[in-house]
Parts: sequence; C-alpha cells; structure tokens
Amino acid sequence: MSGQGARTSYTYEDIKKIADYILAKVTCRPVIGIICGSGLGGLAHDVQDQQVLPYTEIEGFPKSTVPGHEGNLVFGTLGNKPVVLMQGRFHCYEGYSAQTTTLPVRVMYLIGVKALFVTNAAGGINPNFNVGDIMIIKDHLNLPGFSGLNPLVGPNDERFGPRFPPVSRAYDADIRKLARSLGQKMGFQDYMREGVYSMVFGPNYETVTECRYLKIIGADAVGMSTVPEVLVAVHCGMKVFGLSLITNKVVMEYDVQATASHAEVLETSKKRSRDLQMLIAEIVKNYAD
Repeated sequence: MSGQGARTSYTYEDIKKIADYILAKVTCRPVIGIICGSGLGGLAHDVQDQQVLPYTEIEGFPKSTVPGHEGNLVFGTLGNKPVVLMQGRFHCYEGYSAQTTTLPVRVMYLIGVKALFVTNAAGGINPNFNVGDIMIIKDHLNLPGFSGLNPLVGPNDERFGPRFPPVSRAYDADIRKLARSLGQKMGFQDYMREGVYSMVFGPNYETVTECRYLKIIGADAVGMSTVPEVLVAVHCGMKVFGLSLITNKVVMEYDVQATASHAEVLETSKKRSRDLQMLIAEIVKNYAD
C-alpha cells in the first residue's frame, strides 16, 4: 500500500489535527475506547445517544478493508459512561504500517480516553479451549515484534509516553478481576477462560508446525491484531483490557481435511457475539477509573 498506509511515523501535530477535527464534530467526550474485532461491531447497537463518524469522513484516518469491519467511530454512552467504539480495526496485513494501524489509539488518547478495551476473534491453541469460549487476555506474545514490527519504532515524543515503556503488566489486573467476577454472575463461567494471546502477521492462517510451536512457547490463542494497539495504549499510559472470542480451533495435526476460514470466524462471532457484548457492557458499567 502506498501513501498513508506506508507511513512509519506521525508527529504529535499530525495526530492532534485529527483529534481536533473529531472533537469539533461530536459532543461526546469519551473516557473509554473500545476496539471491536471481526464480526463484533454489534456492540455499537448498545450505545446510547449515538454520534457516528465514518472513517471515510476523517482526513488522515485509515480505511478498513476487511469483511466484518464496518469502518465507523461510534460515540455515545454505554453503562452511563462516555465511550468511543471503533467498528472495524486496521491490520498490518492490509498493507498498513504498525504506526498507521495504531494511529486511532493515539487519537483516542488526545480526545481524552483513559482506558482501552480491545476485542478480537482468535484461533484456539489451548486444547482445553472450545469454539465459542471467551478468553480474558492476561498477556501477549508479539511474534512480529521479534523481527522489528513494532508501532513504537521511530522517534519518540514524550508527550505520548516514554522511550522504553514496560509492558509486563499491560493488561490491567483489576479489570481482569472484575471481568471474571461479572462473567460468573452472568452465568458465563462454563465458557470463560484466561490466557495468552499471540499475534502473527497474517493474512494467511497458521501452518500446523507454527501452531505447534505457539503452543510450546505458551500461547493459548492466536490472531492477527490487538498487540500493536495495546503497545501504543500502554505507551500513552492507558489502562488496557482485552477479550478474545475463540472462533475456531487451530489445526494441530498434519494431513487432515480441516482448515481455518474467515467465514467460520464470522459465523462463530455472530453466534456468541451477544454474550461478549453483554459482558463488555457490564464491565464498562462497573468499571471505576
């Protein structure tokens, strides 16, 4: 992708220009940002007093190209708290740089967001996980980062955060505890899990050997997003909470007919998405900064 997608750095002024444009368009002043993964954008239907801003109307903002990602910023209230939802995220496999993929998180920071909730559709690696399970992310494995794909690469602006941010506690322990408690009260305990999310670059799904390797090194689920956004949110000092919807089991055996498909991901998302949306809405409602 040429042009904006290939950009590997944005100045504070670049991002502030986008933030100022958005603030001039909407009256909502969100404190929580929510990024909706594949097929999970329906959470926006629960947002009250909606103000919708399509990505295409925001100069300098990326455009979503993946099925199941609508491409809107939805402002309003959820659980009586001001929020902004991203109906559709951006992925490096679309041709975007890690810096462009995460630009919306920096924009959220400049419009006042203090906590970022991320959701994704993921393949289940842990053999104890089932399709339809909801996994609270306790940590992540940034495989693309091992080869230098990191949104924090490049000049650092201290107005966003420090040069070397620690990420060993990226996923807020208090919000995770709240999620576990609320999930049990809502009767979701039979299909709620907690584990490690691994990011791969994509867009192809993983080989059998890659899946076996991910299991060995401690991953419970795998997907193609989330980690860059979390890194930038932590860099900006936001609290972070993440959920993965296990939409398929990865293929762990050679010479079998089973394969992963995006259609399966969207179908599982459709079946379980309402539970996930209800859980997120309750967490937002009960979240105390």
